[in-house]
Amino acid sequence: MTSSSRTLLSSLAAGSLFGAGLTISQMVNPNKVASFLDVAGDWDPSLALVMGSALGVTAVLYRFALRRSAPLFEAEFHLPKTSTIDGKLLFGSALFGIGWGLGGLCPGPALAGLSYGLRDSLIFVGSMAAGMLFWDRAGTVAASSVGASERAGAISTSSAARG
Repeated sequence: MTSSSRTLLSSLAAGSLFGAGLTISQMVNPNKVASFLDVAGDWDPSLALVMGSALGVTAVLYRFALRRSAPLFEAEFHLPKTSTIDGKLLFGSALFGIGWGLGGLCPGPALAGLSYGLRDSLIFVGSMAAGMLFWDRAGTVAASSVGASERAGAISTSSAARG
């Protein structure tokens, strides 16, 4: 079996396990999530147990995994290069939380819910994809306008230097 086949199979196994966990814990059910977020009303704390369990398992197993020089099917670990907390991270986190609260889903459970053909998941994932495309296009437009203004500034600076 080739390295890419092993990588794909391990990704499929991990994704299937993750999806099964989301489904069993009912995180694909927007009503269950809404009940968890309704701390002032009919609060359902069961998702806190799910998240706490996930954090506990991750905290323990992450330490074992990082003792290895590399993952099983990759040449290196792909870890964040920075730990800076900036405005972009805070804004994205707030946007994620607002979306979770309004939609009752986050990306993982929404994708898992697609396998059941859940209407809420279809709407959420479609909206999420549209937002990602918008953000990608907006970033491309912003980068090109910054590049154009920098080029214009360089041209006017070089013209002034000659004049």
